[in-house]
Amino acid sequence: MAGVLKPGIKHIIFDLGDVIIPIDLRAPIRNFAVLSGLNETEVESLWREHGLILQYETGLIDDAGFRQHIRTLLKNESWADEVIDTAWNTVLLSLPIERVERIRELKGQYRLFLLSNTSAIHIEKVRNILVELGQPPLEELFERVYYSYEVKMAKPSPEIYEHVLATSGLKAEETLFLDDNPRNIHSAAQLGIHAVQVQPPLTILDYLRDESTNEDIPHSS
Repeated sequence: MAGVLKPGIKHIIFDLGDVIIPIDLRAPIRNFAVLSGLNETEVESLWREHGLILQYETGLIDDAGFRQHIRTLLKNESWADEVIDTAWNTVLLSLPIERVERIRELKGQYRLFLLSNTSAIHIEKVRNILVELGQPPLEELFERVYYSYEVKMAKPSPEIYEHVLATSGLKAEETLFLDDNPRNIHSAAQLGIHAVQVQPPLTILDYLRDESTNEDIPHSS
């Protein structure tokens, strides 16, 4: 099976977490458990019971509302915003600069987009990470960025992919989508998008190699 940069592909849509920047989804739960004195199972159960993350990532509550929900659910009204933001952002790990450089190389060859289930607090942290690396912000790396909290939709809902295609004038059959979540991949593929699951230990550097290489890489569509 050949690489994913096949003839006919004109647009690439990137996920953010575990595609561009490595993440640890359990890290915020661990940190809030330590801060609150609860165990991780209790923290995770409270978040799921109240649908906190989905509400925040789809813009139903804003930054201040999210922080207050955290304080209320974990029973500590004294936590400063910075304490909550720091614990929340532990999901974000070190960003390999080579991935950013590869995206910049592709920018002149393809129309590039970002589609992420995320929150404003995370995006601000990513901006700071990029500044520290001497790299441009996400809004300059990509022709257009789609954040779930701004469009008030989230993957794997088909509506969010339809929104991206429609608002950026993309044809599904000319579009490559890279994501780490199999549910997101399946949903996008149902619309005719060339959807590829990025699976560790491989990274976008493996999937988005120069087409002149002939090595096989996994491909899902």
